[in-house]
Amino acid sequence: MSASTAAIVLESGKVLIEGVNRAKKHQRPNPVKGQTGGIIDKEMPLAISNVALVNPATGKGDRIGFKFLQAQGGQAPRKVRFFKSNGEVVDV
Repeated sequence: MSASTAAIVLESGKVLIEGVNRAKKHQRPNPVKGQTGGIIDKEMPLAISNVALVNPATGKGDRIGFKFLQAQGGQAPRKVRFFKSNGEVVDV
């Protein structure tokens, strides 16, 4: 399933994703603020660790691993992320 990210809250390590982790909130009417009462669908935050990256080759969520790329020209090796399913590098 592929969805777009609505907001990321770095302080709490949470993310809001459209159409995922929805909850029903029972709201009382407030005539002073002009709010009607009823049951409202609300998107709730989800932990960033529970969100997978979408692999462009497969179009599905995929697990991520870390590896070091070989040093070129006297530089130190670089640590990069890669998709576990096909070994393609995420960070270039």
